[in-house]
Amino acid sequence: MTLTTTSRPLKPASGAVVPVLAFAGIVVAVMQTLLVPVVKDLPQLLETSPSNATWVLTSTLLSGAVATPIMGRLGDLYGKRRMLTLSLAVMVAGALVSALTSALLPMIVGRTLQGFAMGAIPLGIGLMRDMLPRERLGSAMALMSSSIGVGGGLALPAAALVAQNTDWHVLFYGAAGLGVLAIVLTLLTVPESPMRAEGSFDLPGALGLSAGLVLLLLPVTKGSDWGWSSGTTLGLFGAAVVVLLLWGLLELRTTAPLVDLRTTARREVLLTNLASIMVGVAFYVVSLVLPQLLQLPASTGYGLGQSMVVAGLCVAPLGLTMMFTAPVYARLSARYGPKVTLITGLLVIAAGYGGGLGLMSAAWQTVITSVVLGAGIGLAYSSLPALIVGAVAPFETGAATGLNTLMRSIGTSVSSAVIGMVLADTAHTVGGVAVPTMRGFRVSFLIATAAVAVGLVLALCLPRPSRASQLRASSQEEDNLARAEAALARAAEPDPAGAEETLRGFRGRVLDAHGAPVARAKVTLIDRRGRQAGATLSAQDGSYRLAVPGQGPYVLAARAAGHGPHASAATHSGDDRAVELDLCLPGETVTA
Repeated sequence: MTLTTTSRPLKPASGAVVPVLAFAGIVVAVMQTLLVPVVKDLPQLLETSPSNATWVLTSTLLSGAVATPIMGRLGDLYGKRRMLTLSLAVMVAGALVSALTSALLPMIVGRTLQGFAMGAIPLGIGLMRDMLPRERLGSAMALMSSSIGVGGGLALPAAALVAQNTDWHVLFYGAAGLGVLAIVLTLLTVPESPMRAEGSFDLPGALGLSAGLVLLLLPVTKGSDWGWSSGTTLGLFGAAVVVLLLWGLLELRTTAPLVDLRTTARREVLLTNLASIMVGVAFYVVSLVLPQLLQLPASTGYGLGQSMVVAGLCVAPLGLTMMFTAPVYARLSARYGPKVTLITGLLVIAAGYGGGLGLMSAAWQTVITSVVLGAGIGLAYSSLPALIVGAVAPFETGAATGLNTLMRSIGTSVSSAVIGMVLADTAHTVGGVAVPTMRGFRVSFLIATAAVAVGLVLALCLPRPSRASQLRASSQEEDNLARAEAALARAAEPDPAGAEETLRGFRGRVLDAHGAPVARAKVTLIDRRGRQAGATLSAQDGSYRLAVPGQGPYVLAARAAGHGPHASAATHSGDDRAVELDLCLPGETVTA
């Protein structure tokens, strides 16, 4: 598999790109918690049984899990902005379907379409990687990754307020409006990435993964209703194992697989994905426990007797803190690397749940717990895409980050099933109604702490190549640019030996939109794994030369003051020849 680009140069990324993509991620995340305030009323609203009503939530989870890796791969192949827009459009259609019905089956169809938009998260991360300079990429990816929690946290009080004061269908009309706004903003402000992976879409792989995920997640989400030891639950788990094993064998034999399992099996990728599951488990526990604790009547002796809206407002700091953690993560990661930041986040989460065991007797205490957990989860979520992006090639970004997002979704699904079972088993019956107990809440917090401990062990076992390679690339770039600067200052060519070596690579001229040479443009060589392989400055006549370390596909990125950036891809055979490649900078002026 190789990397290619479209014929169009990459347009400069405006300052609106990051907030617009993050807004799209938040809109998508809203779909996951949109119905939480009315979930207990769904059987009555849809005139169906409680077991059938749960499919309204389960369908969104399943479609989101299936769509995430598939849309990531489609984005790598056919354009990330195009697939992002398609995901949002399908979500809008699903919201309108749900808004116009009170029947179970159409509602499930609409909710399934809404879950399809979860692929927007990895697509947004991929777009950021393709168009943003390195100094902005860390905080941008952190914000995009945290948008899952931000949207979920902010949606709770807003949805509760709407559900209490208007018809519940207004929730879907509001979601559709947000989706349309996200589409318009994306089309107006986000340029399409020229990066493309060569090959075709792996349809058998997509069908196999979809079947395996449905067979796996269906008993996870419905096991408490069916019985964990029932034939249906155990049979589906067994079928999931068989299907996923066969799917894995198929992917290993496919030239352009949906998921490159060899890449996924790399230590840094595998451990990051496993840690993502643990973070997903920890994130969802607080979302399940605190709203119930806050809304239980004070007559229970431990319930805090708050309204649905107040409960949502007390949990909202979880999402807000995650959002404000993004710039903090960027500074920490730039200094210490994403591995250290992930470890720090997990330690903060552990402190939040540990302290939360004793902070359950007042509403203000739950706010403190939400803030601490939001900071920890924000740091952890922000670290995950950076670790993945640092370990895979640019043309694998969409699929790899899509798989990582899927791992987090699996973690939240497992968390929902396990915590639901714990709360049900520890509940006591009052007037024929099962009421969660304080013991159940505390056991849930202990389970979250155990998941964090497992995640911490996994994080400690991560290698540090991403940090080291970044430092080496940075040092190499500074060295190369210093040499180029000296050569330009002397107005002389490099020494003959160096020139001969440079000829084994790429050479050409950097030109502006009118074909005039651009002097002192920074030209960076990027290898297939997204690592910097060289850098130089263009001469007075716009010429540049860059050596290649070996054969394979490369991306040459050029930037200059007063011009937009440009990226072009080309393949070098590794022989003693120079590939001629002119780089044409767009005419737009880039403001600082």
